[in-house]
Amino acid sequence: MKRNKVVEIKDLGHKDYKETWDYQEELFQSILDLKIKNRREGSQLETPNHFLFVEHPHVYTLGKSGHLENLLVDQDYLEKKGAKFYKINRGGDITYHGPGQIVGYPILDLDNFFTDIHKYLRFLEEMVILTLADYGLKAERSKGETGVWLDVGTPFARKICAMGVRASRWVTMHGFALNVNADLGYFDLMIPCGIKGKAVTSLNVELGKQKVSMDEVKEKLLKHFSQLFEVEMINYNKPV
Repeated sequence: MKRNKVVEIKDLGHKDYKETWDYQEELFQSILDLKIKNRREGSQLETPNHFLFVEHPHVYTLGKSGHLENLLVDQDYLEKKGAKFYKINRGGDITYHGPGQIVGYPILDLDNFFTDIHKYLRFLEEMVILTLADYGLKAERSKGETGVWLDVGTPFARKICAMGVRASRWVTMHGFALNVNADLGYFDLMIPCGIKGKAVTSLNVELGKQKVSMDEVKEKLLKHFSQLFEVEMINYNKPV
């Protein structure tokens, strides 16, 4: 079957986590259904690819292999902080999403690219590493820990981007969360990704700025995404 390397980019703006999760599931399932139909009927219909940007209200999500004790407060306290909590079907442990954070959900049929989940995760990490390099920061991978870090191997190691994905029949969902102008105080309510003793940071903090342009960071992420995955991007909308 011909590989479809066109990716539709959609910026959802500020959107509730559960609503976005439902939308992801809808896109994810539609690709799976098409793949099953192709296999059953011997057809050659192209499968679509999507990439969603979103900024969530305060929310904590726990992956299927995560441990609830890594959330350090109870439901009542979260409600007082205006935060929600969900157990979800991605890999990884506990993660926080909130304002000032760019969350990206690539919903791709990896049969259109390469069928290797580890390579997929490394490419997502590389996209973020190259984006941060555009700002003069030396970001790296940390051995055995998915995501993107600064000052790896030192007492000052800190995480700037978390990742967690789900895949079925080589179709992906969930993705990455890059701290750009994030309120880091919300990370104190959990053990980020279940990794004790590691700090978390945000791009504005590292650059010594009050605020970094979210749109500018998104543009850089997409530039590196398109180069790494060799895609053609269409319909990139920016919320009003």
